[in-house]
Amino acid sequence: MRRTSARFKLVSAVAVTTAVAALGGVTAAQSAAAGTAAAPLAAGTPTGFGAGTTGGAGGSTVTVDSADEFIDAAESDGPLQIRVTGTIELDDMADVTSDKTIVGVGTSGVIDGSGLNISRADNVIVQNLTFRDSDDDGINVQYSTNVWIDHNDFTNPNDGALDIKRASTDITVSWNHAYDVDKNMLLGHSDSNASEDVGKLHVSYHHNWFDGTTQRNPRVRFGDPVHVYNNYYDNVSSYGVASTEDAGVLIEGNYFEGTDDPYHLGEASSDEGSIVARNNHFVDSGSGEAGGSVASIPYSYSLDPASSVKSIVTAGAGVGHV
Repeated sequence: MRRTSARFKLVSAVAVTTAVAALGGVTAAQSAAAGTAAAPLAAGTPTGFGAGTTGGAGGSTVTVDSADEFIDAAESDGPLQIRVTGTIELDDMADVTSDKTIVGVGTSGVIDGSGLNISRADNVIVQNLTFRDSDDDGINVQYSTNVWIDHNDFTNPNDGALDIKRASTDITVSWNHAYDVDKNMLLGHSDSNASEDVGKLHVSYHHNWFDGTTQRNPRVRFGDPVHVYNNYYDNVSSYGVASTEDAGVLIEGNYFEGTDDPYHLGEASSDEGSIVARNNHFVDSGSGEAGGSVASIPYSYSLDPASSVKSIVTAGAGVGHV
């Protein structure tokens, strides 16, 4: 990985103060000195399957602007809130451990050259970052639970923008903007991984802008239910959603524009799953292929009218809109 000459050491809430920016007028060090934790860094709260995610809330807050600092913070033990300012240039996927919040500052936070690997972790928030030109995935999530991926931009990854796999579950993917992406969002990596994935891969995708992406918005294996609602599909060139290998996907309240194949059953050599589709809005698009049954969504949620989703999502998705 491209690294600076000095490595960033996390030792205690007080020692880390030189890297901490003011948050609501109070630094993490001042909070620690007063015996209280820093205020939560992430804006808003997740809904859907990832609703229980709190990230690094309760931990100190640090500001990083180099690969060294970012990697050491993301890999550290214990809860931590990480503010990213400027471009972090990575040569390899950076590991993210449990109880982390990673948030870009303003519109300046960029992860360039490679991406994030959230593996065997619990309770992670990634918000308001641009992921560009990764040599692998923008974000890879595997063997992880309670993850919230929110208000990020994804562009030009070598592989997937956001892949979720290997028994990961209880995840919300919300208000992201993906553009110049072929293999966008994969859910479940292999037809042969049923032993790990059945009963897992519960993910909510809502208010995302799939902006001229090609495919996998998402492509789903095994997860049932998976909830795809209030997303804007904008001239998606190959297909929107594919449900395969006994997956169950509820597709509702989405806006499909210029998308010939909004959703279908099966994909390539993968067997069919199930799709229940309702209350979607179509403009210059196909009608989609649905069939089978999907398990009940186990949480309450508010659904925007499908006809309003384009304006809502384009005004609010991506970096700078938290």
